[in-house]
Amino acid sequence: MLGYLLRRVLAAIPVLLVVALFVFLLLRLSPGDPAAIIAGDNASPQQLQQIRDILGLNQPLHRQFFIWLGGVLRGDFGISLLSQTPVLTMIGQRLEPTISLALVSIVFTALIAVPLGVLAAWRRGGWIDNLVMSASVVGFSIPVFVIGYVLIQIFAIELRWLPVQGFRSITQGVGEFASRIVLPALALSTVYIALIARMTRASVLGVLDEDYIRTARAKGVTEPVVLFHHALRNAAVPILTVIGTGFALMVSGVVVTETVFNIPGLGRLIVDAVLARDYPVIQALILLTAGLYVLINLLIDISYALTDPRIRY
Repeated sequence: MLGYLLRRVLAAIPVLLVVALFVFLLLRLSPGDPAAIIAGDNASPQQLQQIRDILGLNQPLHRQFFIWLGGVLRGDFGISLLSQTPVLTMIGQRLEPTISLALVSIVFTALIAVPLGVLAAWRRGGWIDNLVMSASVVGFSIPVFVIGYVLIQIFAIELRWLPVQGFRSITQGVGEFASRIVLPALALSTVYIALIARMTRASVLGVLDEDYIRTARAKGVTEPVVLFHHALRNAAVPILTVIGTGFALMVSGVVVTETVFNIPGLGRLIVDAVLARDYPVIQALILLTAGLYVLINLLIDISYALTDPRIRY
């Protein structure tokens, strides 16, 4: 298991280096001048030149890259070109809302979608199966912002059970945190519930006709144990893949949800940075997202090995 883990970690390092180089070149070679954005429309050529010297934009690209990469390895992602705030500080201020939203959403997704998918596979062709599949189509079809506004209208405005918008840290109280995270988490998880329910159904259907399932039933094993211990465990690899990828997608794609519910997370930060061409912030956020994908894939690989020992070799 340790050797398998080391191989996966070593394979991830070149991926991160390639992503870092690609992001750096993509931003530097695209049209636009960050010095002109900082200085404003009325800046003189001397002022622009001075800003480029301070930011190191006049140095060769390879030197800029290695200076930036060296800082990243030391935990220094640079200073925001507009706010003059350390990038790591800005990310730290926005990280908790996004991670909290993604974690609660993926928990909702797993708790709802996996049992629904197993039940749909168990009652293949029945009303439960048809209901789950129909609901999944609806979940795919409705945009997240529409679901968000509907939830706000029902639970915040008409019933007045929950706050309309905003975010509270869990350190300010579990009740305050839960009341403000439940609606955006439900809105964000809807499409993933539909996706994972369908994937779970398809995966479990693929193993329900196997010999070991028939053997377990012949021995008198109860149906819940057959479904959730034998069938689901052997069908878990594609399901774990979708759940892990879904979590990474939630973290990197929460812009709409954060906007609808006025949550000050990473999604809004990266939109603001792109519009302002704030290179250090954009680079740090994209590299952070890539690192998250690599970490999630590593955890998925570990879960494969724990679920099916044959994968370790």
